Amino acid sequence: MRIHIATDHAGLELSHFLIEELTKDGHNVFDHGPDHYDALDDYPGFCINAALAVTADQKAGVEALGIVLGGSGNGEQIAANKVEGIRAALVWNESTAKLAREHNDANVIAVGARQHTQEEVLHLIKLFIAEPFSNDERHVRRIKKIGIYETSGEVQL
Repeated sequence: MRIHIATDHAGLELSHFLIEELTKDGHNVFDHGPDHYDALDDYPGFCINAALAVTADQKAGVEALGIVLGGSGNGEQIAANKVEGIRAALVWNESTAKLAREHNDANVIAVGARQHTQEEVLHLIKLFIAEPFSNDERHVRRIKKIGIYETSGEVQL
C-alpha cells in the first residue's frame, strides 16, 4: 500500500516513527513534510499536498491512503478534506478507526499526536489500513451524495 503522510511540528517525531514502522510492514510511505522542526510552521500545505497525492494515486489506480497528524488532528483533517475526493476522518479510538473505513470509505486518517502514545497511534493506523470498505448500498449512496455536492454544489436529501 502506498501511504502519504503529513504533519506539522506537533507530530514531527511521531511521523518519523510511523514512517519507519509502516515501511517495516512493507508499505511505500511518502513524507510530505516538514523536513525539520519549526514551532511556527503551518500544517495546511503539508496536509493538502498529502491529500492531493492520495487522490492522484487513486485516480491512477494505485492503492493509497493518507495520514495527517497535528496536535489534535482537527485542523489537519479540515485541510485534507478541502481536496476533492478526500474523505479524511479524525480517529481517536479503535471504533472510529474501523468505522471510518467500513462505513465512510475514508482515504485519509487524521490523528492527534498530542492525544496518544506513538504505539496507540500506530495501532489505530494499522486498524484503519486493514479495515475494508463494506460496499453496503446505504454507505455507497451516502458517499455518492457527498461527491455530488463536492463537485456540483447540489445538495441531495
